[in-house]
Amino acid sequence: MADVACVRCGQTNPQLSRPPLRNELGERVFNSICERCWGEWLRYQTALINHYGLDVREPQAKEFLMANMEGFLFKQGGTEEIDTSQQGKISW
Repeated sequence: MADVACVRCGQTNPQLSRPPLRNELGERVFNSICERCWGEWLRYQTALINHYGLDVREPQAKEFLMANMEGFLFKQGGTEEIDTSQQGKISW
């Protein structure tokens, strides 16, 4: 497997096996983000989806996640903060 100089962590680590998305952003991730940082993004993405109750089929949710992906991986823009102060206090 090839290595990539990751722009997020600044280290040379294994590259993803293929682009994670079929668009320009997916190619950008493939060429400049390592497997470890991609895994960190996937965990953060899951937390965002759960915290905000996102339906990933909705265009607004996709836009929200793509913007946060760029912020998280490339430090462009910002990322949403997850308020963990309410953990265990939410009742359904």
